Amino acid sequence: MQPVFDKAILSVQRLLSLESLEIPGYQRPYKWTLKNISELFADIDSHRDKSAYRLGSVVFNLRVDGAIHRLDIVDGQQRTLTLMLAIKAIIKDRLDSLKRQDLQRTLDELRPKVNAFLQRQKFSSLISQSNLRRNFQELRRLVGRHEFTEEHIDFLLHRCQVVTFVLEDVSEAFQFFDSQNARGRDLAPHDLLKAYHLREFPEHEALLKAEAVAHWESLKSKSLAHLFATYLYRVRQWAEGKSARYFGKDDVDLFKGVSLHRNNLPPYARSLQIAHHFTDDYNRQYVRQIDGQKMAFPFQLDQMIINGRRFFEMAEHYQRLVSAILQEGHAAGERHILGEKLSAQASEIINTLDTYKRRHRTGDQYVRSMFDCALIFYIDKFGIEGISAAIEKCFIWAYRCRIRQQNVQLATMDNYMLEHNLIRIIRDARHPRDLLAMPLHTLNASQNKNNPNPGNGSEDELITLFRKMKYYE
Repeated sequence: MQPVFDKAILSVQRLLSLESLEIPGYQRPYKWTLKNISELFADIDSHRDKSAYRLGSVVFNLRVDGAIHRLDIVDGQQRTLTLMLAIKAIIKDRLDSLKRQDLQRTLDELRPKVNAFLQRQKFSSLISQSNLRRNFQELRRLVGRHEFTEEHIDFLLHRCQVVTFVLEDVSEAFQFFDSQNARGRDLAPHDLLKAYHLREFPEHEALLKAEAVAHWESLKSKSLAHLFATYLYRVRQWAEGKSARYFGKDDVDLFKGVSLHRNNLPPYARSLQIAHHFTDDYNRQYVRQIDGQKMAFPFQLDQMIINGRRFFEMAEHYQRLVSAILQEGHAAGERHILGEKLSAQASEIINTLDTYKRRHRTGDQYVRSMFDCALIFYIDKFGIEGISAAIEKCFIWAYRCRIRQQNVQLATMDNYMLEHNLIRIIRDARHPRDLLAMPLHTLNASQNKNNPNPGNGSEDELITLFRKMKYYE
């Protein structure tokens, strides 16, 4: 017979009260970092107004040895150990000063169970020993702060929850664990962001969830992955002078920001809060039913992310903007971007980039990514003012890297950007002329490592364009 807590939702208090919890010897070392601890407590603080907050799942293997029952933690040991340490820290540093007697009683009941659990475990790994010691001290600091109130303690004990699964066959338990982790590995960073920002909707916006994510759901996962990894992530990182090679799960915090419905917002969030409420108020006015006007939130690629509804609106805004800017032309001739007619030179640049023979090589696609990111960021900041001249500048800047390199790899692109950071220049510019005045050096034939000896006497299209623009001798 399965225990009553199989496929159950348990509070932290009930989880830590389970008898005979064990961490089997085959488990990997305890590796939670201070960042993990900080994120856990940030979640406790930001979600404490909710009726419940789900921390994840814990998978047990039930071992029966005669009259002895053991619950081996197959999945969830990092989380469970951290919760044990947090409660131990609260007991050690807060129990005697608590005013609420119900919390005192609960913690008094948990104390022998937590101590017994920790004493039963044999942490032979030096990594585990070090991390346990360091994290316990950090937890003591966090629970000892006056901001960590009795309300937080109550929320952690009774409204923070885990989903538990109990399997009696160890091979079945591992199979279940592997399937859970396989699903976890397949979860893309943008999927994690979707889940996070759905949780960040305030209760009074619950009815807006479906509307807010409608565009997101209409896009293929590959399109969303491309939007975030190729454009949004790289621009935000490069604008800070940081490397931007791979967008993975460890980078999703870059797209988590401030929840404007929270109390006691820091001063930096005031301008966002004003724009947020003004935009909503403008769009709700009855005259909008007459004039049909709608104001979009004034997003900027390098601004602080607004959690919840605005995050999904931001993704929709930039997906549409990127599509409009990068629409590929299929015929030579004049080009337009966002309704603005480009100069003959700028049109020729875009047409060349869309059609030259070797554009599909991996290295050329990396360079095109740099060009696109710079152009998108420029338009995001300055609109279409000076757009044709900006295209010329971005082209010479980006494709110098292609011409000077025999092979362009991901690291080549990233290093070139950090050394010659046009994104940072755009970020710091106050006027388009600050970018347009940036000097760029002329290339010569000895620097051409891309295609120095063209066959059949035909010159590379990029070189032809550089020569025409008087950047190649």
